Amino acid sequence: MKKLPRAALLSAVTLLIAVTGMAVAIVAHTADQAPQGAVTTVKPALAVTVTQLRAESMPLRLAANGSIAAWQEASVGAEANGLRLLEVRVNVGDSVRRGDVLAIFAADTVGAELAQSRAALTEAQATLAEAAANAQRARDLQPSGVLSRQQVQQVLTSERTAQARVDAAQASLRVQELRLTQTRVLAPDDGVISARSATVGAVLPAGQELFRLIRGGRLEWRAEMAAPELARLKASQTVVLTPVGGDAIQGKVRMVAPTVDALTRNGLVYVDLPAGTTARPGMFARGEIAVGAAVPALTLPRTAVLQREGFHYVMRVGADGRVMQTKVTVGRSTAERLEILSGVDANAKLVTSGGGFLGDGDLVRVVAP
Repeated sequence: MKKLPRAALLSAVTLLIAVTGMAVAIVAHTADQAPQGAVTTVKPALAVTVTQLRAESMPLRLAANGSIAAWQEASVGAEANGLRLLEVRVNVGDSVRRGDVLAIFAADTVGAELAQSRAALTEAQATLAEAAANAQRARDLQPSGVLSRQQVQQVLTSERTAQARVDAAQASLRVQELRLTQTRVLAPDDGVISARSATVGAVLPAGQELFRLIRGGRLEWRAEMAAPELARLKASQTVVLTPVGGDAIQGKVRMVAPTVDALTRNGLVYVDLPAGTTARPGMFARGEIAVGAAVPALTLPRTAVLQREGFHYVMRVGADGRVMQTKVTVGRSTAERLEILSGVDANAKLVTSGGGFLGDGDLVRVVAP
């Protein structure tokens, strides 16, 4: 590579120094021309409303999750064997009363067998009448010695045999009458039909399930609670639960399960629900169980409390309009508010909502609610 002459190198360095000096002079002149006391303006990151801790009474509540289920579900099946299903009178969702006819089986075969049993009973009764008359004559003649003891015994045995045949015929008749009643499937209790598998025309064996019935239309919430919390629960405590996508429902604790699951260490709490609500069996619901009287507490709206990395924070607004992320400890809760146990004082101004869009030290503009 060819080296530049020493004189040319010195000229280039001199030119660079001159250009740098001119640039510095231009900057200095611009600074002299700027008005005295000018300050760069920082725009607020967000317009926010603020809130403060509020004293109010909060009940002692335990939160729980669980599913809604039928209080008791009855299985209604076919009692008659090998009969054809002739008619189905109810469907899923229908309300029924005890004794209502749910389905009817064809009774032609049972009717014919019933008539046959009645005829057999009549025949047996006639035979018994004749045997009874013969036995009575044998008893009358026995003292005279006209009939031998063996003959008398045979006549008396024929009477007992005829009586046994009458008893058997009566039992057979009762069986056929019972089969006839079984051709009409009746509701075992008041309730709501929750499932139906009955199909017109099907020939079903005895014991085949036809319907499922929610007894009394009663539903319950089966809440899972940690084992240490079960000791604080008892019957008749008030419960407020909210099914997914539904309205809040108030119920009562009916009982606490006597056992705890060995794997999850949770126990079940059975809560009776009122009739006519939006709850349906199988729904998931969250709820709170009141376990004590209301006591004073300092609370904030739920929107003012942020949850980050497993901890709870609030955004406190300082006098200079900048926010400071402050860690707090929360306690009890309601649907809209959280109890604050420590972390901020009662006079602190806290961002009501939107704190998730702010960072520590951001400038905000406080506006009226």
